Amino acid sequence: MSHPLRALRLVSVAAMALAVLGSSTLAAAPATALEVNIDLSFGKKPEKLLVVGHRGASGYRPEHTLASYELAARMGADYIEPDLVSTKDGVLVARHENEISGTTDVAAHPEFAGRKATKVIDGTSLTGWFTEDFTLAELKTLRAKERIPQFRPNNVIYDGRFQVPTFQEVLDLRARLSLELRRDIGVYPETKHPTYFRTIKLPLEPALVRTLNKNGLNHRSAKVFVQSFEVGNLKALSRELRVPLIQLLDSAGAPYDFVVSGDKRTYADLVTPKGLKEISGYAAGIGPYKEMVIPRGADGNLTSPTQLVPEAHKVGLKVHPYTFRSENNFLPPNMRLPGAPSVHGNAFAEYEAYFKAGVDGVFADNPDTAIEARSTFKR
Repeated sequence: MSHPLRALRLVSVAAMALAVLGSSTLAAAPATALEVNIDLSFGKKPEKLLVVGHRGASGYRPEHTLASYELAARMGADYIEPDLVSTKDGVLVARHENEISGTTDVAAHPEFAGRKATKVIDGTSLTGWFTEDFTLAELKTLRAKERIPQFRPNNVIYDGRFQVPTFQEVLDLRARLSLELRRDIGVYPETKHPTYFRTIKLPLEPALVRTLNKNGLNHRSAKVFVQSFEVGNLKALSRELRVPLIQLLDSAGAPYDFVVSGDKRTYADLVTPKGLKEISGYAAGIGPYKEMVIPRGADGNLTSPTQLVPEAHKVGLKVHPYTFRSENNFLPPNMRLPGAPSVHGNAFAEYEAYFKAGVDGVFADNPDTAIEARSTFKR
């Protein structure tokens, strides 16, 4: 069976030829000439470095809001990234964590004072308000706020303006902007704390699969990646999803499903040649903490790249490291510019170092900067 997109392109080429040449001229032309032109249109092009709008354009708007995602898309991001957690009534919503005191105004709502709780999430005790204790209707009465105002003071003016979006609302936005901007905006969802949500009978995976199916996004050519810091849920999803999966990797610790099951392996074991080979059996790529690709020295500056990228490429895995941010506070000392920690430094130099190291994409809080860096980089 021919690929539907290729078939569409073939029809488009033929239609354009008819329009330009006229039917009589086309009929008189040798058939092979048209075939050559069609084949040339499908010549292989170098793969583009992907720019993922990390939590949207979170360097400019409060993270995981429709405004943040929309800005990322308008800046040119190839993908927007919603982190997914569940409400009490099983609806997937976009929040970096299920504890929401740092990203919403929930503490200012006296009607929810009694919902404050202490819970253990992935082995860490947290006190605050949790999405799984709110219905979607209740969560919609809250408003988002900037998570790190000390480094992003300009974002504070948007506090209180935006709701917590559902995954469906993110996909609706993606569809609308794809039409408006005339390019397919990708979506790159992450399942957050999947083992925890499973233990409280709010598993993330069925709702994720159901939503992708409903939106026609569970097929090989869909512009979707699904990511997780855990392993078991990605392996399970690999049997239900036809989109590529990404194994997230931290520089320390272990996947929490390993901890729960008694598996002694850590993230360090997953980045060995043996671990990467296993990942290649269920995922299309890895999303490592960026210092696993280029470590920082004792002075905080970048050193030489590790072998992670070439070893991953050797077994067919893409590499999308996280997270690139433009503020001085997050950059190596020799890339900072004069001023406060919130001042934007020379992020272009950091991107160039990682692009030279061979990564296939980046998670960026400032998609415009990442795209500018990409535009001047020559592979």
